[in-house]
Order: sequence, then C-alpha cells, then structure tokens
Amino acid sequence: MAPALLRPLAALARQRQLALVVAAEGRTALALRAGLHLPDRRPARGLLPFLLARRRRRPPLLSVAAHGRAGIARARRLRADLVLLSPVFPTASHPGAPGLGTLRWAALARRAGRPVIALGGVNARNSRRLPPAASGWAAIGGLS
Repeated sequence: MAPALLRPLAALARQRQLALVVAAEGRTALALRAGLHLPDRRPARGLLPFLLARRRRRPPLLSVAAHGRAGIARARRLRADLVLLSPVFPTASHPGAPGLGTLRWAALARRAGRPVIALGGVNARNSRRLPPAASGWAAIGGLS
C-alpha cells in the first residue's frame, strides 16, 4: 500500500475504533499507532523497536502467521496477541500444497496458548468443519 494512503487510513481506523495492522514493518506500525503482523517466512523490519514499545505502553496488536510448530513457538516467544495458522484446507493461493487438516490444525492451535485464526482454503461451506479451537477464520478467495 502506498505510504500516502497509510496516514489517512490509520486515522479512519482510529476514528471507527478498528484495528489497522501493518505487515512486516515495525517502524511504520509504530508511526501509525497500528498493529504489526509478522509473516512466517519473511523477515520483518523494525521488529525490535515495535517489541520495546509494547513493553513500555499499551501494546498495539501483534499477530503472527504460522504454518507449523516453529511459527507457533515464535508467536508464544513474542507474546503475540493472535496467530493466523494456515493452511487449514488446500488453497488456490498455494496450488498442490496440502492443508494441515482439521485434526493437525487443532493440535497446533492448542499449543499456541493464545487466540488462533484459521486461514487457508476456508469458505462458507467448509468453515463449519473448523475445530472449536478456532477463535475465528479469515479468507481471501473464499470471500470473493
């Protein structure tokens, strides 16, 4: 997203009491008083200043993407507010990659010790199959 759009978007989110979450840019998230989302397989810039700010004042939202045990462990270590655990089902965004399946997804979610959002291949039809451990679900293609 273009930097020029971020400030007005952050102001609108605050006005409407919504959470704005910036991906992988800790300093940008701090400047906007926004949350930070950490991708699982991509490094984040400015993570240390963001984590230090979380210790000093009311913490902005921190979400962490996870695709297995290592991602879950990272979320626990960083004291993330929530985890996006994926893919629960096979997904068009990763053709040929298997989903975790509901049983493995639930076992990983129980290890998280924080709210876990199901992501990956979720749509209105199969969302009923999500384990009770799911605090919610997110979708991209399933919403279009």
